[in-house]
Amino acid sequence: MTLINNSNALWFGSLALLLTALLLTGCLCHHSSCNESMQCTQCKEDTEDSPVHRMDRSRLNIGAYTLRETSRTEQHIRDIAECGINFMVCVPDDRAMLDLFQKYGIGAVVTGILPGWWGSDGRDAGKLREINPMEKYLAAAQEFQDHPAIWGIDIGDEPSARDFPYYGEIFQCVQEKFPNQFPYINLYPMYASVSENDATQTVNQLGTPTYLEHIEKYCENVPSDYICYDYYLYHAGVERHYENLRIVANACHRTGRSLWIVLQVNSWDKDKWISLNQLRFQANSSLAFGAENIIWACYSRAWWHNQVLTDEGEKTQQYDKLKQVNAEIHALADEYMRYRNVSTHFLGFLQNSETLVKLQDTPIMESFSTDVFADLKSDQAYGIIVGQMESRTDDGSSALFICAADDPMDEHPTQFPVTFRCDGFHVTAIGAPLEQHPDGSYTLTMTSCGGALVVAKP
Repeated sequence: MTLINNSNALWFGSLALLLTALLLTGCLCHHSSCNESMQCTQCKEDTEDSPVHRMDRSRLNIGAYTLRETSRTEQHIRDIAECGINFMVCVPDDRAMLDLFQKYGIGAVVTGILPGWWGSDGRDAGKLREINPMEKYLAAAQEFQDHPAIWGIDIGDEPSARDFPYYGEIFQCVQEKFPNQFPYINLYPMYASVSENDATQTVNQLGTPTYLEHIEKYCENVPSDYICYDYYLYHAGVERHYENLRIVANACHRTGRSLWIVLQVNSWDKDKWISLNQLRFQANSSLAFGAENIIWACYSRAWWHNQVLTDEGEKTQQYDKLKQVNAEIHALADEYMRYRNVSTHFLGFLQNSETLVKLQDTPIMESFSTDVFADLKSDQAYGIIVGQMESRTDDGSSALFICAADDPMDEHPTQFPVTFRCDGFHVTAIGAPLEQHPDGSYTLTMTSCGGALVVAKP
């Protein structure tokens, strides 16, 4: 007979309590479609068939594009970590750099391991299989030497929908041949050119008549658990930014994917620098639609002007701005990722606002209520974007992410109140001051371009 001493009994008792808690609280995953009491289907697939990737998808990750050779010293890598950047995109397989990434906890999405592809102006649309046959990918996989800092493998940028079926095959190949990494693919924004089914137009980028169809074709053909696209708001405009977010967020909701977005820290116009508030607005408006990865372009020069670093590796004025905004995102990230976005709403905008007139299927509301929050509103002079969020663990709590969208161009920054009721819950806020009044109502003081996470727990 085997005797169990007190310490062993305590250990087994703790283990039993932990297992019981997991069964009661449900699946603790990051998947936007998971709302089952036990493991969701995607989690079971992850456990049984899929590799454990190095990127922690349970947290909100911040990335940045490119790192020139002049900016790969240990001090430069330390600066990246101190800037609040979790991973770098479109970097080479530079082992000295990757060793430093590993030392400072930074991941890499590496380009150049597999055959490259960029959609460019669309002239090569539909030719990916011909130009890069599968044999090239298989040969590259044979030669690959892994490194702990390599989180992802770049498989292409802004492809046409005509190449999505082949990209589905490439994606599955990479998942099989690179078990520790995820395949990284970034899509066009909605201002890319579309097919007009016109004999005079022989070149287009999207490969579909509409952007909505472009995203639908991607979801049909590419088995990713995320959708990543770039949108450069201060080059392409605010209206389409909202519409692009709506289309991709809806697709993510429908298919159980995470929303990743590439935003701009650099400038199209060499005489203009993206301001601190403009960085905030890009990030916070994306979070209001449920973004789970935010990627900045560009840290070192790859395109456009006014990056975070000069070509010689010196910091520009963008470094401190980006560091501050990233710190603000990280301050609410853990709590934010305990919830998932289920819908997004526009409040407080004038009904004839030029900012929203081009949006489709996005009604402007005077107030907003859920089963938990009641009569949330902002004055018509101060528009807000409200992301409704539900708990990933079905613990009875609820959340809202609110973005102050009154001044996206950062021309007239101010503060303004957002009011609501939330009876019977304990309410907290991260990112903006919250005051409860004697009648039980609340006022959240928003700052232009800022973001706030409001959480209600039983």
